[in-house]
Amino acid sequence: MRKIVLILLSFLAFLNAIAQTPKRTIQGDTLLKDITFSLPSDTIAVPIIDKPLFFNQNLVFKLRLDSIQKTVPLSYNEYVQNFIDIYSRRKDMMGKMLGLSNYYFPIFERALKAYNIPAEIKYLPIIESSMNPHAVSRVGATGMWQFMFSTAKAYGLNMDNFVDERKDPIQASYAAAAYFRDAYEELGDWLLAIAAYNCGKGNVTRAIDKAGSRDFWVIRPYLPKETRDYVPAFIAAVYVMNYASTHDIAKQVPAINFKTDTIQVNHFVALADLAKAINYEESTLFGLNPSYKKKIVNGTSVLPKRIILPKVEQANYAKIYEVLNADIAVEREIILASTDDVRDLRKKVSSKPTAKITYYKVKPNQNLGSIANQYHVEVQDLKVWNNLKSNTVIPGQKLKIYGAPSAPKPSIKSSYITYKVKLGDTLSGIAEKFEGATVANIKKVNRLTKATLQPGMVLKIKG
Repeated sequence: MRKIVLILLSFLAFLNAIAQTPKRTIQGDTLLKDITFSLPSDTIAVPIIDKPLFFNQNLVFKLRLDSIQKTVPLSYNEYVQNFIDIYSRRKDMMGKMLGLSNYYFPIFERALKAYNIPAEIKYLPIIESSMNPHAVSRVGATGMWQFMFSTAKAYGLNMDNFVDERKDPIQASYAAAAYFRDAYEELGDWLLAIAAYNCGKGNVTRAIDKAGSRDFWVIRPYLPKETRDYVPAFIAAVYVMNYASTHDIAKQVPAINFKTDTIQVNHFVALADLAKAINYEESTLFGLNPSYKKKIVNGTSVLPKRIILPKVEQANYAKIYEVLNADIAVEREIILASTDDVRDLRKKVSSKPTAKITYYKVKPNQNLGSIANQYHVEVQDLKVWNNLKSNTVIPGQKLKIYGAPSAPKPSIKSSYITYKVKLGDTLSGIAEKFEGATVANIKKVNRLTKATLQPGMVLKIKG
């Protein structure tokens, strides 16, 4: 009897619940649809961190980025997550970066510290060049830090027929640090300075004006496509390098896995002769000294040159001394390089259709480098003029060479010209306009303590 009463009470409660449930109507269904389709579905705009950011968001990544953030803001959003996904899957590449970092990061850190630049900037060469000193982009940006010719000249790097200091990890790192010092002084934000390193300070300044903001994530839509991805890629690279083991990325042993010594030489030294003296492969020494284009170190008493070599046994010192003090037979004329910016070279060709053209027939055992040296031009010039996609040439092939070989310019006494600063001018941009001018020289001559310029200022430029 008690069971029957309980069952009856349960049934009455069920009927009561049904009676109180609101009935679905066409009007109700329409309202539900309106609410559903009025929910925001656009995830392009950068969301706020402490609310749901985007589909499949993982706040673990944000916490990890927060834990390694020091000076440069390491924001977390969908753009950064996309590149974390990409780099964490490239286990072989990132494993190589971890291995190379043992040798190169101390070099980067010393240069950055000299200019009081955050140490986090040392990760930029990963996305710039995969830390390859011989990297050359499709438009001519060269070296680990991917300097364009004009910017490299503005920051004191030397390019001639013997050396390309954009490929020197030490020299190029100090030039990059100087650039970041100036970019931060002008822009006041590290993410904007990083963006400027990719697309130039002028592009960043114009994006700031259009967006009415100095927040990278706000001005991002107004920047070139490559730069929009460049900053998130940098943040992702910092993350993956610090949390590599979490993503099963193992450090690979690099080619440079030994201790090194540095010496200064005041003679012309062939890397092949030095390698033989210390019982190493020539390629090993060239890997340590990648800026010497001919594999010849052109040191003089006036301008000694640096050689980095593996630490050697004391028994080899006599052989090394003999090589370093012996003169080698080689043409010693120094010829300053012309621009290798592909965009500038194309302009030069198109703007001078009547320029003298020399046709050269390639001889056996010749390469583009030897032909370029013979005519006092750059390899990149020959490639652009002849629409070559590689450095390979074959005997009998005809090459076009624009202009006659240039004669050395007569030396003239130093003098100064004046330049009136215009709206949007930067020190690096001004230095690029004048042959031989550098940012450091302009600052020194005009006693500038900062890189910030005001329209109307008159600067002295050393001619």
